[in-house]
Amino acid sequence: MKKVATFGEIMLRLSPPGYLRFGQAASLDMTFGGGEANVAVSLANFGMGADFVTRLPSNEWGDACIAWLKGFGVGTDKILRGGSRMGLYFLESGAAQRASKVLYDREGSAIATIRKGMVDWDRVFEDTDWFHWTGITPAISEGLCEVCLEGIVKAKQRGMTVSCDLNYRAKLWRWGRRAAEVMPELVRHCDIAVGNEEDAEKVFGIKAPGTDVQAGNVEAGQYGAVAEALKTKFPGLRLIAVTLRGSLSASRNTWSGILYDGRRLLAGPRYDIAHIVDRVGTGDAFAGGLIYGVRAFGEDLQKALDFAVAASCLKHSIAGDVNRVSVEEVEKAMAGETSGRVSR
Repeated sequence: MKKVATFGEIMLRLSPPGYLRFGQAASLDMTFGGGEANVAVSLANFGMGADFVTRLPSNEWGDACIAWLKGFGVGTDKILRGGSRMGLYFLESGAAQRASKVLYDREGSAIATIRKGMVDWDRVFEDTDWFHWTGITPAISEGLCEVCLEGIVKAKQRGMTVSCDLNYRAKLWRWGRRAAEVMPELVRHCDIAVGNEEDAEKVFGIKAPGTDVQAGNVEAGQYGAVAEALKTKFPGLRLIAVTLRGSLSASRNTWSGILYDGRRLLAGPRYDIAHIVDRVGTGDAFAGGLIYGVRAFGEDLQKALDFAVAASCLKHSIAGDVNRVSVEEVEKAMAGETSGRVSR
C-alpha cells in the first residue's frame, strides 16, 4: 500500500502545567503539534505509511521537531528547510465551566512565507496515493494558500484521493480574503471532507436545523442535512463526515460522528467522556482514524466510521496534540471495552 502525504504547519506548543492559567504559570510544558502533522502521527501509529510535508527553519527547533516526528515513524524526508522561525501556539487548558484558550504566534513563520514552486510535488507524491490538508493551512497566509491549492491540483492530476478537514479558525483568517471566498476553490477538488458540528456553518453558512452547540444539542440525524447540502455544493465529494461534540463542560463532553456517502447517512457510536485530559487534536484523531478505516476496511464504511469515532474518543485521554493509541486499543474500544479497568 502506498503512503498518505499530509501538508501544513507544525508548531511548538507551550502550555502551563496542569490547569494553571497563563497568568499563574512559572513554567511552560513544551511539545509539538499541528493539524496535518497530528493526522500523520495517527496513521503511523496505526502502521500505515505517512509523510508529513512542511517548511521548518534550519535551526535547533527545526531539528528537534523532525526528530520528534521520526520518533513516531512519520516520513520527514519531504520537509523543506528555510525561513527564520517556527510557529508557536500557547494553550491554557480549561476545566469544568472554564473553557480552554489558544493564543497563536505564527506570523512570519517558515511555512507562512512559502511560495509557489518551492515544493516539488512530483517528488512528494511519487510513492503516495492520498493527500490530506486542512482549512488551517490556507488561513495562515496568501502564499501558503496558493501552495496548498498547487498541491491539491497536482494530487488530483495524478488520480490520488484528496481529503480535507474544514477546520475553521477565526483567529487565523487575517491575510485579506475570508474563508468563504477561498475554501470553495480548494474543497471542490476533494474526494472526502471532514468537519466538526460548526465548520460547515462558519465556512459555508450551512447550519444543521434545530441544533444548539452551546447547549450540547448535537444529534446525528440533524447533521444529515448538512452533509447533503455539502454534497450539493461540492458534487465531487464522495464521503462527508461530521464529528459531533456535546459540550456539557470543559471537562465532560459527549462524542460521536456521522458519515454520508451520497446515499446513506451512517451514525457512529456515542461516547460519554466524563473526564477530558486534552481535547486538542481530537478532530485530527478522527480524520486520521477515518483515513485509516477507509483504506483498511474498504467498502465497510460503518466500520471505518466506528473506528474513527473510537480513536478520537480515546484521544481525549491523551495529553498533547497527537493520538498515541494503537489499532488494538481502538478495536477494544469499538468492542465496548471502555470501563478503564487495568490491563494486566
